[in-house]
Amino acid sequence: MQIRQISIYLQNQPGQLSQICRALADAGINIATLSLADTSDFGIVRMIVDDHERAKDVLAAAGYVANVSEVVAVCVPDRPGGMAGVMQVLDRAGVDIEYSYAFAFHKGEKAVLVFRFDDNAAAAKALADAGYMTLNEEEAVASAAQ
Repeated sequence: MQIRQISIYLQNQPGQLSQICRALADAGINIATLSLADTSDFGIVRMIVDDHERAKDVLAAAGYVANVSEVVAVCVPDRPGGMAGVMQVLDRAGVDIEYSYAFAFHKGEKAVLVFRFDDNAAAAKALADAGYMTLNEEEAVASAAQ
């Protein structure tokens, strides 16, 4: 199961992330989780929101370049070794991880790992076959709110 993520490319300057968050908040769009990576010249904000289509439109209207891409979110126990089991399954499946970020919920009982793979479908199938629960967009947003 794959979900959609928004990626926003922005200048590496103070206030850029704040402006993005304010634009989405003013539009009533909830940010479930985000990741920020930067270089000396620009940053990439990746986020899962409750309405990716509207978020893309809001961000474009505010002058930002935003793309929608597919990612896989998998639920794991929030304990030592929770991610190690997932990594073992992915290693056996032979899929490459392009990037990943995570968040915990249920007071530290569970975590959600968000991945972008070279082959999202193969990774999602390998995870499901190994008994891991992958989340749809609604489940990922609801998990982040807990």
